[in-house]
Amino acid sequence: MGRLPRIEPPPRVVDASLLAAVVLLLATGAVSLVSGRPAGAWVFDAHAVAGLATVVLLAWKLRRVRHRLRPGALDATRLLSALLGVVAAAALATGIWWVFGGRLDLGPWGLLNLHIGLGLLVPLLLLVHLRQRLALPTRESVADRRNALRYAALVGSGAVAWQAQEVANRVFDTAGAERRFTGSRERGSDAGNGFPVTSWVADDPDPVDREAWSLTVDGRVRESLELSYRDVTGGGDEAPEDGAAGVDAAGVDPAERRALLDCTSGWYSEHDWRGVRVGDLLDAADPGDGAAWVQFRSVTGYRWSLPLSEAGDALLATHVDGERLSHGHGAPLRLVAPGRRGFQWVKWVESVRVTRRRELGEWIAVFVSWYDD
Repeated sequence: MGRLPRIEPPPRVVDASLLAAVVLLLATGAVSLVSGRPAGAWVFDAHAVAGLATVVLLAWKLRRVRHRLRPGALDATRLLSALLGVVAAAALATGIWWVFGGRLDLGPWGLLNLHIGLGLLVPLLLLVHLRQRLALPTRESVADRRNALRYAALVGSGAVAWQAQEVANRVFDTAGAERRFTGSRERGSDAGNGFPVTSWVADDPDPVDREAWSLTVDGRVRESLELSYRDVTGGGDEAPEDGAAGVDAAGVDPAERRALLDCTSGWYSEHDWRGVRVGDLLDAADPGDGAAWVQFRSVTGYRWSLPLSEAGDALLATHVDGERLSHGHGAPLRLVAPGRRGFQWVKWVESVRVTRRRELGEWIAVFVSWYDD
């Protein structure tokens, strides 16, 4: 232990570094929820390296304050600090456990969801903690060259540890070796409706009556559309054969594309999806001047928008791997948005609306869409 103080930065620098690390982890964690393209892989790497560096920072912090956590020395302020330390350690431990192939069944949630939940709890506890204990480092300690070298070594060791775990996972052939760059593991690819059924927050509507259901395309368009399920599928419940009639009312044909669904719950699944190209619907509706966004709305009120240029390549699917979509997977119609995370693939779509600006309330809607008064 005698050598440790030589490499440990001053207390206030450690505290400020922990605050900065939490901000970085929260920011990269939030971005990772909406990043599904390989170009965004650096966000996940930065999150992982910051997490590993935080393990060292937290160890330094706990080493310094351990004498304050004795049962006889605890008061309300120190109890909060102890709770913050436990939650932060649990968030780090669940993330590391997931990386090495860990699993945990929590009903509709899993280990990665627990990691996210604990990670969101940390900044809330930290804000309360900082109201009682906030001491910023001096300018001299921040500018100290030795501290700069210490942090360069800290970040470098975090990056080395991150690469080392990938090597270890491959060598020992753990479940962690099968992860996509997002951290997700493969489940149910090419198995029709056999992939996991999950919903963002608590969306769980009753099965949709296909005969009564219809899809509307409106908003900033020159010609609004209203299509029945028969229109969308070309006249039947089974997937139309190649060359069969498409959506005659809109003048579009059935389309098929292969796309990978990557869920923030920690799994991914790749399938052949069949339905109607959003671009064909937009061509039929003819967006007006100023159109920039396309919003997809569920029967639950859940909704998400894509830029007009991206939405044209998306698909509204009625079938997966030749099977008609099941209710749990969004029947009668589900958005397939390649490169987007699973919660953005809106289920039970009943409306496509072209807009000039994105609706600011979408982020609120995704958390309360299940509520039915």
